[in-house]
Amino acid sequence: MQLEGNVAVVTGASSGIGRTIAETFVREGGKVAICDINMDGAEKVVAEIRAKGGDAMAVEMDVTDEDAVNRGVDQVAERYGRIDTMVSNAGIQIVHPIEEFPYAEFRKLVTIHLDGSFLLTKACVKHMYPRKSGSLIYMGSVHSHEPSALKTAYVAAKHGILGLSRVMAKEGAKHGVRSNTICPGFVKTPLVEKQIPEQAQSLGISEEDVVNKIMLGETVDQEFTTMQDVADVALFLAGFKSNALTGQSIVPSHGWYMA
Repeated sequence: MQLEGNVAVVTGASSGIGRTIAETFVREGGKVAICDINMDGAEKVVAEIRAKGGDAMAVEMDVTDEDAVNRGVDQVAERYGRIDTMVSNAGIQIVHPIEEFPYAEFRKLVTIHLDGSFLLTKACVKHMYPRKSGSLIYMGSVHSHEPSALKTAYVAAKHGILGLSRVMAKEGAKHGVRSNTICPGFVKTPLVEKQIPEQAQSLGISEEDVVNKIMLGETVDQEFTTMQDVADVALFLAGFKSNALTGQSIVPSHGWYMA
């Protein structure tokens, strides 16, 4: 198995992409911390993983709270003795045209995505650096490279995450720590499904046009990226053995953005 003995911290892992990544890691022999503000959801995921013979723990973590992040990461290291992989996945989506975008909502989104990635990185590398090994995986987006209307906060945050990851590739190299960003296209999660009627209303078009023209219009096959597609890329990055692949963005997007 590709991740035998690998200990991973995954945020936003009680559902969606984070959950799929965690379950994929466990199937490949990893041990996973399911980190989320939704502890009921996190505990449910852990119970299901354990029922299948896997090893996981639930960690309550608000990624915007430095003390909570530090405490949660330390709990994982104390239980498993190490941290090998970080997946910074927690996020939300808020869409408005800029003239109607409340500043408080802009700050909320950027804080969860970008500040949360910073705080999680800072907490994890103190356990990775002494071991001279580790993989930092950030959840970017096609929007780390390409803009979309109504998404000033999200696009700004995802561009920022790409920059953070690239800096960590340089800082982490001497410590044997790799850093890469996964930049998916539209994945049909509840977060994306919520956007369809919102964008239809804001843009004055049908929901069908939002899907076919806005979300999938630049893909080569009019297909959504799947959560398993993203998890498979995370698995590849977690198991990669050298700095040959660091500071990179990998874009599973059905050809929407071609790096």
